[in-house]
Amino acid sequence: MNAPRPPLSLDEALAKLAEGAAPHRITDKEVISTFDALGRVLAAGVISTLDVPPQDNTSMDGYALRAADVPAEGTVLAVAQRIPAGVVGEPLLPGTAARIFTGAQVPPGADAIVMQEHCEALEGEGLGRVRVNTVPKAGAWIRRRGEDVFAGTVVLPAGQRLTPQALGLAASVGSAHLAVLRRPRVAVFSTGDELMMPGEPLKPGAIYNSNRFTLRALLQAGGNEPTDFGIVPDRLDATRATLREAAERHDLIITSGGVSVGEEDHLKPAIQAEGTLEQWQMAIKPGKPLAFGTVRRPDGSSALILGLPGNPVSSFVTYLLCVSTVLRAMQGMAWGLPQPLMLRADFDFPKADKRREFLRARLNAKGGLDLFTNQSSGVLTSAVWADGFVDNPPGQAIAKGDTVRFLPLSELVAR
Repeated sequence: MNAPRPPLSLDEALAKLAEGAAPHRITDKEVISTFDALGRVLAAGVISTLDVPPQDNTSMDGYALRAADVPAEGTVLAVAQRIPAGVVGEPLLPGTAARIFTGAQVPPGADAIVMQEHCEALEGEGLGRVRVNTVPKAGAWIRRRGEDVFAGTVVLPAGQRLTPQALGLAASVGSAHLAVLRRPRVAVFSTGDELMMPGEPLKPGAIYNSNRFTLRALLQAGGNEPTDFGIVPDRLDATRATLREAAERHDLIITSGGVSVGEEDHLKPAIQAEGTLEQWQMAIKPGKPLAFGTVRRPDGSSALILGLPGNPVSSFVTYLLCVSTVLRAMQGMAWGLPQPLMLRADFDFPKADKRREFLRARLNAKGGLDLFTNQSSGVLTSAVWADGFVDNPPGQAIAKGDTVRFLPLSELVAR
């Protein structure tokens, strides 16, 4: 009898998932309005065709002048022109100032801006005069041409997910449309005759199917196109039929539950009959079991499939760690876990597991972390209460005051 394979470390598992996803890279692209590109992944880099800002401009309301014309506090200059934003001023004559407003182009000849709080408007002919109550330095409050972006710069690389600030940057360099990848199409179903939907009377021995809602919402939050195939009966024929239908129109299939060796679990033989399957034990808690494979299509291509644990917190954690890795690799994105925050533990955790643990925790008002009291993989309230995971190495106990690695859920959910 062959000895059982040792569990994979999380790093090993993620590397294998990314490697397996690479041949299934999504290359279909579309060009859409920058207005509608939030959450999409760039198929091509955005290259600026102009300098930003396009000309030197002022970052303050005030007066544009020559620094050499103000040798001392209280110097009075004639105001020769008024330059609102969007208006191009005339060359500045020596010994004069221009009233100027934030964002306006600095007129030729001026080399400093004095903010209006340091100036005193005086009566006089034309636009009047101004007393400058500070001695300016050349370059003061001037935003230089190209200070943000130079023409020819790649401001957003291919493979980047578009955030609100990224859309603003694209717009700032004149990109009205962006080339983005097609959204990943993901099929989701659950297995288990014990599962029922909320709103139905709960039969003895049954539970409501929370994973169906959690996984679909996680897919939506990540910018994917999920299709819900519901709850598949615990029958081999039904499972195989669902796999075939899901594979035809989707890049990835996600299931929860049904990958154990029990005689009522038909997912494993169904996947093996319709494609390929590897079953792994990962050295993490929660979320130890994982199934990864492919389901054949009639044309000879295949869809990827990931079988997640059935316990709700295990399913949630495994999605954030593993499914996200596959989806990111399929879109040409970096797939490693986000950089953890190093924070103080305001709790004791003396009973460390031999596996790498992802403990549900949240920030407190003192800048430390509190731990949810029940870390069971079936306690979904822990995932709602928490705002992140303590990423705890194998065998490491935690004492109050220790520095721990914290992964915010905000960084994990919408990757």
